[in-house]
Amino acid sequence: MKPYMFAPALVACLMASTALAGTWERTETGIVVKPDTGSAKEVRLTVYGDSIIQVLAVDDPAREQIESLMQVAKPSGDFKTSETGGKVRITLPKASADVSLTDGKLTFYNAKGEAVLNEHQSSITPVTIEGKPFVSVSAQFNRGTKESFYGLGQHQNAQMDLNGEDVELRQHNMDIGIPFLVSNKKYGILWDNNSVTRFGNPTPYALFSRDLKLTAVDGSKGLTAKYYVDGQLVLTRIEDDIRYQYLKDVAEFWPKDAALTREATQGKKVKVVWEGTMTSEHSGVHKLRMYSSDYATLKVDGKTIFDRIWRQNWNPWYHNFEQEFKAGEPVKLQVEWEPAGGMIAIHHNNPRPDIDKHSLNLTSEAGTGLNYFFISGADLDEVIGGYRHVTGEAPLMPKWAYGFWQSRQRYETQEQLLSVLRTYRENKWPIDNIVQDWFYWPEDQWGSHDFDKSRFPDPKAMVDEVHDKNARIMFSIWGKFYANTEHYKEFESKGYMWTQNVKNGTKDWVGPGYLNSHYSPYNQEARDMYYRQLSSKLGHLGIDAWWIDNTEPDVNSNERIEDFAKLITPTQMGPGALVHNAYSLVATAAVFDGLQRDKPDTRHFILTRSGFAGVQRNSAALWSGDVVGTWANYLDQISAGVQTGLSGVPNWTHDIGGYAQETRFQGAQVGMLQENRGGGGSGTAEDIREWRQLNQRWWQFGAFSPLMRSHGEGVKREIHEISPEGSDMRANMVWFLELRYRLMPYIYASASDSYYKSGTLMRGLVFDFDHDPKVRNLNDQYMFGKAFLVAPVYKFDSTSRQVYLPAGADWYDFYTGQKHTGGQELNVAAPLDQMPLFVKAGSIVPMGPVTQYVDEKPDAPLTINVYTGADGAFSLYEDDGVTNAYQKAGAHSRINFSYDDKSGVLTIAAREGNFEGMVANRQFKVRFIRAGGKTTDFEASDTQVAYTGKALTVKSR
Repeated sequence: MKPYMFAPALVACLMASTALAGTWERTETGIVVKPDTGSAKEVRLTVYGDSIIQVLAVDDPAREQIESLMQVAKPSGDFKTSETGGKVRITLPKASADVSLTDGKLTFYNAKGEAVLNEHQSSITPVTIEGKPFVSVSAQFNRGTKESFYGLGQHQNAQMDLNGEDVELRQHNMDIGIPFLVSNKKYGILWDNNSVTRFGNPTPYALFSRDLKLTAVDGSKGLTAKYYVDGQLVLTRIEDDIRYQYLKDVAEFWPKDAALTREATQGKKVKVVWEGTMTSEHSGVHKLRMYSSDYATLKVDGKTIFDRIWRQNWNPWYHNFEQEFKAGEPVKLQVEWEPAGGMIAIHHNNPRPDIDKHSLNLTSEAGTGLNYFFISGADLDEVIGGYRHVTGEAPLMPKWAYGFWQSRQRYETQEQLLSVLRTYRENKWPIDNIVQDWFYWPEDQWGSHDFDKSRFPDPKAMVDEVHDKNARIMFSIWGKFYANTEHYKEFESKGYMWTQNVKNGTKDWVGPGYLNSHYSPYNQEARDMYYRQLSSKLGHLGIDAWWIDNTEPDVNSNERIEDFAKLITPTQMGPGALVHNAYSLVATAAVFDGLQRDKPDTRHFILTRSGFAGVQRNSAALWSGDVVGTWANYLDQISAGVQTGLSGVPNWTHDIGGYAQETRFQGAQVGMLQENRGGGGSGTAEDIREWRQLNQRWWQFGAFSPLMRSHGEGVKREIHEISPEGSDMRANMVWFLELRYRLMPYIYASASDSYYKSGTLMRGLVFDFDHDPKVRNLNDQYMFGKAFLVAPVYKFDSTSRQVYLPAGADWYDFYTGQKHTGGQELNVAAPLDQMPLFVKAGSIVPMGPVTQYVDEKPDAPLTINVYTGADGAFSLYEDDGVTNAYQKAGAHSRINFSYDDKSGVLTIAAREGNFEGMVANRQFKVRFIRAGGKTTDFEASDTQVAYTGKALTVKSR
């Protein structure tokens, strides 16, 4: 077996035995430029259609190039070449690029011939990784630009316009790095590199003592640190930094004082207070990050930046902030932390000149060349279409995936799971999916894919009953294996198991702890082995969906970076650093490809905690990981979902209510859950009121997310557990759940655009209103499809919020029918049972009845809501919802609706296409909504027509 996988045809085609300075040549698929100067000895441009150009710059033409994991497209397309003024131009029908013969720098042009991307500088620097030669790469474009950037995956810092921001692409439990970004100038960059990558500042952030002078209260170097136990000061000392970032840091730097040992502080409240000043030699606005878990408060110059922010102790995350410094002038700092097993650190980077800060800058730690794709488009949907052309189209999800998912960490027995589904059906609460999370296996057999027979005596009967109740079931699977399992040993025998974690003797948190590690899925044999092991144990059960958890992969949480790197190497493609970010792509491929072989006519669904460029081709949806039940982290999810869509991945979800919660939010009155982490239960009545309100507000947001999924640990998340019987909360949760199902014709048709039109269901406002500069940095609103403007409420006890209505359209309040002109900000009423929703004038929104599952009533009448005041159109898409006939045989139908506002006529076109089981004749209730028309009058209509598939028109009164 070869240690690396390469693309030898590309190398053979483009390599030259002797580089000639300042020359170029045309190839079958593009051009090769050999510039006079620069770190790139060759710059290779390859054509991928009418508007996509790949750039591969190499420092050594003989260096073998690693196989691209994200790319599936093949070079194709017509192009022309020319040379003028020391530059070579390659011209495609809808894009072009110039390459300087002097230094190899590039300029890219859109279909109009406008320069949209200019290279300022790039570098290819030799590095040695695990004794082998590779390169680190960096490129900077559009220096000093005022354009807006979006994408780069899913991140947790409420960032929208990324121009001027710093984003690290390093996979984490809650943070997903996808090296694809789009510009409001309607182009995208797909950065073909699998290693840790930084957007913005190429210098890695570090503990703030690297750059700042820290001075303690007494004037000595460092910070004054005071340690309290139950309010009593037990230790004061000077510390050179705040550096409890990793478990080893805590072990190494935590005071050895007898009063501060784990045994001595058991059951007591510990608090650490750091005080002092920070001084910089550089004036300007500095970027800092507090990385923390447990409760933390940060004050700078007496101003509170973060006030008792909280994360569960085992899952810290960054909290970004900025601070202006004047050279040589100290800035006061105070940090309070209440450790309960958590971590804390503060990171910093010196400011960059504004002209560099506001640029498109990408830097990767490891690779074999500087490799990226320039993608041009008429709009952002078309740019994302180019991304999917290169990395793989997103197949249609099964229709039931857009119904409601009920989950819990975890159903301990099959009876628990079935009891929940029975309760939903008995109460007539819509549900399509129920989830069996981890630990259904025997305690010491993680990775065996076996069941603990005492808790799951008949898993086939469990799955069958779920199906009998017209629901689907998803099972959690991992790439993690206990060392004592036969599956671990089989991977190990082939060299496909990362064994260092076991060699280190590291045990996990289950029971007494067990030796474990993850498999390395970086070749086909390893992926096939994984799927075979899985299928042989679970394949016969009829499981509908697969939840591949921990796909970062988090082999051992909170390891130092250098130590973690040793846990995920080597791979079948070389050092782990080379493919660090791509694990989820190949891990989901292992399951998807196997399912496609076994069940080629069935639509499959995979949920994965991490993602990478191309993951959408594996019928994979992403979710935002183990976020916490706080208002601040709830806000983060809005931009996280929007940016995921702008990164080319259309299907995304989140744990409604947050995965983990503070102990003050736990208690018997909200349904404590027995599990291996246990729970608190200290919540007061006011705490419980806040918890319920948070969940109600988050639930409303969930109803207008691409996938609606309730999940979490600690407190049970089922409607009947989290909301009191007969309460307004329960009624409102059911109302929004039923609204989701009423909107299913609209949701499914809009979701189908992801396959047919490179569409995105959760749409950043820049998709459709790029002409309005005020939408460019809105991080708390989005479009759901092209009709609904969604503005979630994310503050406790808020009964109103500011909503910006984009210019260029009129907008209807969903609840009152009041009509507003776009281009203005409104203070919108938001009582607890309402999340602000607006519908764009000219929208056509089909709605159906409340159903218990998505296809319960396929022939039910649909209400066609026409929002007057502008022309509009909508394509009602239907297919069988579960097979791949839409893909293989084009089996689907479309009914196109168009509305002419001047004449007041709705045209229902003749049906296009057909599929097995199609409802040929149906009833349409047509409602023309004008100012004052409440969409919530669900049964209202102006007229009803019988539709047989032939064209007809309906005139408004």
